[in-house]
Amino acid sequence: MEKKPALELKLVEEFVSNAHGNFERVQELLAQEPALVNATWDWGGGDFETALGAASHMGRKDIASFLLERGARLDIFAATMLGKLDVVKAALEAYPDAINTPGPHGIPLIAHAQAGGEDAKEVFEFLAGKK
Repeated sequence: MEKKPALELKLVEEFVSNAHGNFERVQELLAQEPALVNATWDWGGGDFETALGAASHMGRKDIASFLLERGARLDIFAATMLGKLDVVKAALEAYPDAINTPGPHGIPLIAHAQAGGEDAKEVFEFLAGKK
């Protein structure tokens, strides 16, 4: 398999930054460079974040769903925000300590459930019962 060059750092930063809330720009950038879908930005000190991670802690279901439909790697934080209780339960059954694993910017799993609003209410209640 041929190795492609690394993505431009400024492009990765712009993509992840915009995934916090600028859906239109996320769409434009992903159309320009589809490999951005799983790109990771290091904010410093090991605070790594993907566009999906950004959308997840901001409660941007539209951006998260768009990215997942285009090949973003589903993680427990996105599943939590999207209210995917079966996925969250399965992950925590397999790896119970993951409930304490911080997401991007150190944001806890339960905060992702809060960001998901009504759609993630069951996940929030499940997580709250685990603490």
